[in-house]
Amino acid sequence: MRLIIQTLIFLLTSLAGFSQSLDCNTKAVQDSLFEKFSERAYRFDMNDDGREEVWDSLLAICPNIAEVYQEKSTKYIRNGDYARAFNFVDKAVLLDSITWTAYRGFLHCIYTKNYVSALIDLERAERLSPYGNQMDHNYWFYRGLCYLELQSYEQAENAFLRDIKQQRRRVETNDIHFNTLLYLGIVYLEMMEFDKAEKTLKECLQYYEQLPEANYYLARTLKSIGNPGADLYFQKAKQYLLEGYKINEPTEWFVNYPRQISLKEMK
Repeated sequence: MRLIIQTLIFLLTSLAGFSQSLDCNTKAVQDSLFEKFSERAYRFDMNDDGREEVWDSLLAICPNIAEVYQEKSTKYIRNGDYARAFNFVDKAVLLDSITWTAYRGFLHCIYTKNYVSALIDLERAERLSPYGNQMDHNYWFYRGLCYLELQSYEQAENAFLRDIKQQRRRVETNDIHFNTLLYLGIVYLEMMEFDKAEKTLKECLQYYEQLPEANYYLARTLKSIGNPGADLYFQKAKQYLLEGYKINEPTEWFVNYPRQISLKEMK
């Protein structure tokens, strides 16, 4: 009860700075309210009911702030309750498709593994916001992951090559994200283009030598062509896993990425 009273007091105080004719359709008003309420919401832990009560208080004032629905979804995404999470994410997309369509596509790709739905969202996001990014990657990266897992390897190859092209769109000598090279190498392995797989995975290791997955899939590539050097890379993959090296993606603590390995593969 105390929390509810405190939230109501905060709500009334926050509104004091606005005119009586509060226009929730104005971006400036939405952003100002979100900033004020987020300061209070973030005092609570992700799973604390207090955080959600603050967001609900804001929605009682302005029910059309897309970012609030995205914030409400986060707890359920982290806890694996995707049905409830997507109820909120879908609302965010409905209110602000330019901002949140790519995010929903990312969730479909990485969390729910619904690759068909992910591709629909990511293709739409590219039309709405060309050259956009989501969680350190452009849309072509996630499209490549979807095609890889759908076993559409030629389309996956094309997507990752488009990903590389976009990373070098402004500067041809830009470094390439190591996970783009990792997954492109896996695509070539699946296509049994072993020379390309070896070259691409070795290039990946130039950027991140301790990446367990790159060592593991390079070992598999070399084993496929009877190269005795495979054993060394299997050993490295196991060593780096034991030392705690990871695929290094922002959300990897909450969900496994496609083809991510564990010590089980080493056996």
